[in-house]
Amino acid sequence: MTELISDELPTTRQNPFDPPAEVTEIREKARISRLRFTDGHLGWLVTGHHQVREILGSPKFSNNPEKHHMLDTRFQGDVPEQAEARKVEPGMFLSQDPPDHTRLRKMLQGQFTVRRMNQLSEWIGTIVDDQLEHMRSLNGKADLVKEFALPVPSLVICALLGVDYDERHRFQEDTAKMLSLDSTFKESMEAMARIQEFMRELIARKKANPGGDDMISDLLATGEPTDEEASNMAMLLLLAGHETTANMLGIGTFTLLQHPDQLKILKDEPDVIDNAVEELMRYLSIIHFGPVRTAVEDVEIDGHLIRAGDTVLMHVPAANRDPDKFPGNPEELDLRRPASGHVAFGHGIHQCLGQQLARIEMRIGFSRLFQEFPDLRLDVAPEEVPLRTDMGIYGVHSLPVAWSA
Repeated sequence: MTELISDELPTTRQNPFDPPAEVTEIREKARISRLRFTDGHLGWLVTGHHQVREILGSPKFSNNPEKHHMLDTRFQGDVPEQAEARKVEPGMFLSQDPPDHTRLRKMLQGQFTVRRMNQLSEWIGTIVDDQLEHMRSLNGKADLVKEFALPVPSLVICALLGVDYDERHRFQEDTAKMLSLDSTFKESMEAMARIQEFMRELIARKKANPGGDDMISDLLATGEPTDEEASNMAMLLLLAGHETTANMLGIGTFTLLQHPDQLKILKDEPDVIDNAVEELMRYLSIIHFGPVRTAVEDVEIDGHLIRAGDTVLMHVPAANRDPDKFPGNPEELDLRRPASGHVAFGHGIHQCLGQQLARIEMRIGFSRLFQEFPDLRLDVAPEEVPLRTDMGIYGVHSLPVAWSA
């Protein structure tokens, strides 16, 4: 079987809402192909939906970064500091395999049940309404990211975790530094160290004053995690809880404004909102590529023998446009499309823990934004919207919008 070999992963987007055209072409030729990593390792690129789900659901692949070959030249392990940075710290369950991952995730699972998240809907709606009222006071123009997309999920996750929202500058600036693809290795590590210090201080305060009504206090009350585990678990929840949803609200609004036929559906058919959120997640898939896994034993996927030690890069944006899973024209946005089964939240044991919370924030956020501002429009030319091509999580840096004041 002839296999494609790509010596460099295409990352340039020809359209702000689409994965690179070259990756789409690769997927149409082969759902699994060879990819040469930066250190010379000949691994695999997986662009098919079925194949991505199979790998993410398989215990024969590890999520431990110490096992991975890397595409990011800043983290190749060529010097001791870089090798040290790839070691998995206690509590970093996103980078751990069972049984450690199972033990840590179980501590948090009860906090994110569908029932509990649904009970938060009214409260989240109040946060959204307050932020929209603030926007209304801005006389018809605003940066939607600054005034709405970022504050809403930040307020929500800070309140849930028991973090003082007024201290957000202590993590938001450093989060941006960590996620910037232009940051040096040293800058990224220093930013992460500052966030970790902030979280250690938070854990110490909560232990000194137990009984708080928040997720971190509940976690500490179990007595299960060590302080280091608790601070790193809280850090992951804090970062994931505001960065991902904020970028979906920002670029999702940009997408809808650029697809007026779909925006009309959202406005005219309120019941479509649940499906609309799934379709926006599928269509946008706000990572450039990934996730990464490394085989811990030989395994055959779709007729390809992946050897133990081979690193596999999955391309979620391409997989979520796979016509084998989403018939019709998956390159088009269609809010009525049955989009369930996408892998924007991942799959398997590492599937996003807070996905139900994110869904609720997006359902309420998108629907009420356009109810409150039915004539919302871009205040710059589309090509002038600054895209987060320089960041690990894709979206827009800002979204200047206008409406009838």
